[in-house]
Amino acid sequence: MKELAYLNKFFVKYRSKLLLGILFVTLSNYFRVLMPRVIREALDLVIDNIGIHALFSGSPHQSNFYAQIGLNLIYFGGLVILFAILMGIFMYFMRQTIIVMSRLIEYDLRKELFDQYEKLSLSFFKQNNTGDLMSRISEDVSKVRMYLGPALLYGINLVSLFVWVIWSMLEVSVELTLYALAPLPILSISIYYVSSLINEKSAKIQIQLAELNSTTQEVYSGIRMIKSYVQEMPMVRFFRNQSQDYMEKSLGLAKVNALFFPLMLLLIGASIIITVYIGGLQVVQGNISPGNIAEFVIYVNMLTWPVTAIGWIASIIQQASASQKRINEFLKLTPEIQNKGKITDPIKGAISFKEVTFEYPDSGTIALKNVSFDLKPGQRLAILGKTGSGKSTIADLLVRMYDANKGQITLDGIDIKEFDLNHLRLNVGYVPQDGFLFSDTVAGNIAFGKPDATKEEIESFAKYSAVYEDIMGLSEGFDSMVGERGVTLSGGQKQRVSIARALIKKPSLILLDDCLSAVDTNTEQLILGALNTVLAKKTTIIITHRIYAQLSFDHIIVLDEGKIVEQGDHTQLLANKGFYYELFERQKAEEVDIPLQS
Repeated sequence: MKELAYLNKFFVKYRSKLLLGILFVTLSNYFRVLMPRVIREALDLVIDNIGIHALFSGSPHQSNFYAQIGLNLIYFGGLVILFAILMGIFMYFMRQTIIVMSRLIEYDLRKELFDQYEKLSLSFFKQNNTGDLMSRISEDVSKVRMYLGPALLYGINLVSLFVWVIWSMLEVSVELTLYALAPLPILSISIYYVSSLINEKSAKIQIQLAELNSTTQEVYSGIRMIKSYVQEMPMVRFFRNQSQDYMEKSLGLAKVNALFFPLMLLLIGASIIITVYIGGLQVVQGNISPGNIAEFVIYVNMLTWPVTAIGWIASIIQQASASQKRINEFLKLTPEIQNKGKITDPIKGAISFKEVTFEYPDSGTIALKNVSFDLKPGQRLAILGKTGSGKSTIADLLVRMYDANKGQITLDGIDIKEFDLNHLRLNVGYVPQDGFLFSDTVAGNIAFGKPDATKEEIESFAKYSAVYEDIMGLSEGFDSMVGERGVTLSGGQKQRVSIARALIKKPSLILLDDCLSAVDTNTEQLILGALNTVLAKKTTIIITHRIYAQLSFDHIIVLDEGKIVEQGDHTQLLANKGFYYELFERQKAEEVDIPLQS
């Protein structure tokens, strides 16, 4: 129960429903326990009056006596029906409180876990696969909900019913009660042993289920690659092996439960046999009435399901504990990126990197080494370099996806950590390399940068990014669904929609990370022409593998293995005859001439 203690705060939050649920369970069981008493009195009435009825044989009073007994039995039957109705009413209300409470807590817990996911940094998502994250927020939370609802409900019902039943049994005969309950210690030992097995097996099942989810998610996401390489059957075999492992673990848990429940029934049956035997002896001795035996048998049968449910409850609690432990592992994580800044002043766009060094926490790769540069408001910076040289890391640091290990990054002369994180990111238009799109309409994806954008604004920025004509060629235009991850669009179209999404924010600072790699030359020229208008007077950083003739840059830096190896303007870098010069000459040979402005 140590891991499940985290849920106590929710019990406090919904204490009114919990307390009402306990009250309704208690009242329901009170009326349930009254029914055997009525049956006992009815049975004793019949047994006590059989002899009297026989004495009136042949007498006209026999029919009257018989009718009187019938009326009394109808009265007792009416009481049983009344108690059953009242019991049912309170059972309805107990579900409307405790089960509803469990659903509310499930909603709160799932929302809390999702919020935690969003707060955690990029390194967390690189270290944990998507399937495992999905498993924890779906299957694990659902198993915890079973503890909060059914297990808690039946647990309260078990305690309440035990108190009422045993109290009623003790009122009749202490000796018979002790005999009837004699098998329960064996039951307790069985529960203790089986619970430990259930806990161990449940934890292994949840881990394997997470692996299944991860495999499935990867296959669905990479289905194009799998089909291209004709790897359908190898993936089927791989998934089959994982499913086999999951099945074997699940069967192991099922076998434990299969042995446990018959044991419960055996012990309950033993209690009934003992009750009838000892009770019969006490009837002969005149200590109890025959009706008391029937009453005790009903009481023992009343305990059949609750006692049998002990194993089921124990199983649910152990599974919930294993699931909550997995959930707690993430909930207890502290986000690496803390939003402690308070500044929300307008951002002008002056950027300064001062001896910045950064090492990726998930891989240990040193991406930047003592990088320094300055950019005034409205200036443009081009960052070039080979793959893996650290170009994209600069963009990630500027939007605080990560924080630098050493050095300082300032914005308008203020440490970037002093800005409110949401304010900072709202003022930065960032177009990453992957150009991720959501399963939404084209218009919805563009408006993601500005949720209150008008139709005219959406169309206008689609024209700036040279994707307007492509969108209008779709079956439903801007209302066309792009599919998961934008699968219905080409790579170039996704990049241009991403550009439109960033520009529609009208940010103070724009970061374009190799966002034209998938477009053709003509489209590139259209976009660059539009960008000259849109990017005017805005601080812009363009990360690229190419040299753009239509864009003038105030400063250009060349990175290699995380270090700045060249920097200056176009003319200075050509004179250095380094990486920039080689890139320029290579493009010049391909495109004949590149009159890059300096």
